[in-house]
This record gives sequence, structure tokens and C-alpha cells, in this order.
Amino acid sequence: MSKKVSTQPYKGARDFYPEDKRIQQWMFSKWKQVIEQFGYEEYDAPILEPTDLYLMKGSEEIVQEQTYTFQDRGNRSVTIRTEMTPTVSRMIAGKRQEIAYPARWYSIPNLWRYERMQRGRLREFWQLNVDVFGIESLQAEVEMIQIIDGIFQAFKAKRSSYVIKVNSRKLVNSLLTDVCGLDKTQAIQAIRVIDRKNKMSLSEFAEAVNKIVLDEDKTQKLITALTATTIEQLSDQLSNHESMADLKRLLQQTQSLGIDNVEFDLSLMRGFDYYTDIVFEVFDTDPDNNRSMFGGGRYDGLVAQFGVDPVPTVGFGMGDVTFMNFLESHKLLPQIRRKTEVIIILREETSMGKVQSIAKKMRAENVNVAVDYSAKKVDKQFKSAIKQGVQFAVFVGPEEISSEQYILKDLMSGKEVKHGLERTISILKDRRLKK
Repeated sequence: MSKKVSTQPYKGARDFYPEDKRIQQWMFSKWKQVIEQFGYEEYDAPILEPTDLYLMKGSEEIVQEQTYTFQDRGNRSVTIRTEMTPTVSRMIAGKRQEIAYPARWYSIPNLWRYERMQRGRLREFWQLNVDVFGIESLQAEVEMIQIIDGIFQAFKAKRSSYVIKVNSRKLVNSLLTDVCGLDKTQAIQAIRVIDRKNKMSLSEFAEAVNKIVLDEDKTQKLITALTATTIEQLSDQLSNHESMADLKRLLQQTQSLGIDNVEFDLSLMRGFDYYTDIVFEVFDTDPDNNRSMFGGGRYDGLVAQFGVDPVPTVGFGMGDVTFMNFLESHKLLPQIRRKTEVIIILREETSMGKVQSIAKKMRAENVNVAVDYSAKKVDKQFKSAIKQGVQFAVFVGPEEISSEQYILKDLMSGKEVKHGLERTISILKDRRLKK
């Protein structure tokens, strides 16, 4: 006897039934609309990459434990893509001299990571990636924050429902090396601990830091600096650092654009080693979903790892799961009907040729129409149309074909009208315009 196969999807992945796919497409279309207003163009790449691409910026342990990596039939090690930053950097490097800068690119790829699942984090997900290449000035960061804010505004989110935190990796490096006296190895380890700071108690955090620096005075200096909630509370050594001028200008410019929920946070790390200066992260302020949703920053050196001249780059990646959780938490998800606008319900002994001709004329006018060929009784077709969530039904039988007058029924309100086919089509199109 063959083994019974489960109806459930692979662990950490999701089935998208039509009603789920409608929501996803609605979300993606809004993302695209906002991003393209800023002049960004969509790109894509293979779902498989050589494993070496991920070994460039991460340890072999991370690749082996958190990716889907395997040998292909040519005995090559390949990895299912986990993010797009290495891929897009590879693509830019591949046509470094041909691309016109600044290059504004975005993508919404399907990604996979083999990791422990939790709320907002699955093994399979889609991620919006937005990157601008070729702008050295702070205006690249300002534009990214405008895009992020624009996305939330497109979904009618209140600015009080999310906060955009900013920091500088140059400032962090100065804190760790100049103020606390850590060496390079200790600094990298400390960054990873600070990145998890909000998930630990103060005593746990102090203990974790002390295991790295092995010096209680240095640990205390670090903790004291990280308690600052504004730029004004920083020590003179940090507040006079060269990176502080850009941070202040960033806060001033975003404020002048009406984006009043951008905050400085010295403990914001963004754990990836490739970030070179300003980093940012977006947090949900809902107490029931109070967590980091996504982030990004400046990574000027990654393209150069492919043996070409460096390209200044700023970008961010936003997962669909965490963003959907945000929309759910703040009750911003609408009821989205299927794209089928009308169903033709057949009465008995109806000429299929005539029905198909009617449907063809409707489709020629860009009306999305389905025909119920099930041969069920009219009342069962009617109930099925309601269950499918289609708003309108047109009844077609010998009498309607003979008179060329058709009943158009609104399945939501129950209202009926009787008209010729052209007028029926016009009513459907007018209703679409009023949405």
C-alpha cells in the first residue's frame, strides 16, 4: 500500500488559494505603484545561485544551517536564493560599465531560508527589494525613507502605527573601538549581541557583552552609551563624530517632508557586515505586534567584491509576512473580490453557440465573464455564483436569446434590471469605474 500523502504544504511554506492570491496581488500592486512613482524599474534573477555567492559575505556555518543548499547533477554546489542583495550586486557588477547611474531597481522575488519559524518569519516568503546605485550623497537615504513612508501611506497607515529608526554604522564602530576600546573581532561580536538587545533583559545583555569584552568598565561604557534616546544625550566624543552631521540632516529633511516618525537609535545595528554607514529599520508600534518589520541601509562596498570599482548603494528589503501581519494588526486589509465581474447562468436547453457568442462580445468590451457550464439547475447555479463572490449574474435561456433582453442581477443587493446586451455591458463597465 502506498503511503498517504498529506494535504498540507511543506513546513514553513504556504498554499495560496485564489482568495489569498488576490490579497497578495493587491499588496504587491500597491508596492509597485509607490516605487515606480520614484522612477524605479523591476528586475529579476534565477532562484538558484552558486553557493559561493553567499559565502562571500557570510560564514559557511550560516550557509549550511540556514539555506537550502545542495549539489546539482553537475556536482556544483547551489543555493536557493535567501535574499536579493548579493544577487543584485552580482548583476550590477556584471554590467558595471554599461548601466546608466543612478540606477533605481526593485524586485519582489520568492525566497527561501531554512530557519526556526515564528510569527512573521516563515521558510518561504516574498520580499520587496528596493535599491539605488550610484548616489553618494545623503539624498539616497532620504529617498529610501520617503519610499518606505509612501508605502505605508498607500495602505492608509497612520504614522503613529510605525516608527523608522536610524543610526550610522560609522558611529557604532567609533563607539565600539574609540570609546570602548574593542578590537575588530570583539566589535563584530558585540554588534551581533547589540542587534539582539531588545530580546534580552539588561542583566542578560550585560552578561553577553562582558563575555566578549572581558572588561566590566568597557561593558558599562557601552551600556551607558546605548541608553541614549536622543542625539543630545550622547557624549561629546560621539556627538561630534563626523557621521553625526549626516544623521542630523537626515532627521531634519525627513521632518520637513512631513515624515515625523523618524527617530535616532544608537542601538540599531542591522547585523549584516556589509553595511557601511547609515542604517534604518521600521518597527510596528502596536503592543500586540511590537517588533522590527524590516530595514536596510548603505552598503557601498558589496559590488566591489566582484572585482570591479565600487558603486555607492542604498537599499532595503521588506518581507511579505511581516507586512501582512502589520496590515492585519492595524485592520488595514480590505475585502477584495475576485476579478470575475459577471457569471452567465444558463437556463435549460440553451444554445451553447449563442451563449458563447454573448460571452465573447462581453469579453471584447473587457468585461471579465465566466459561464456556468455545469448543467446544474438554475437555483444551484445561482447559489454557486453567490458562494464564489461574484457580484453580478446574467441569465441566458431561449427566451432571452429570442428577445435579446437579459436579466442582470446584483447578487449582493438582489436588485434586477432587464436590458439589451450593449446596455448590460455598459452597466457593468460603469460600475467598475465607480469603484
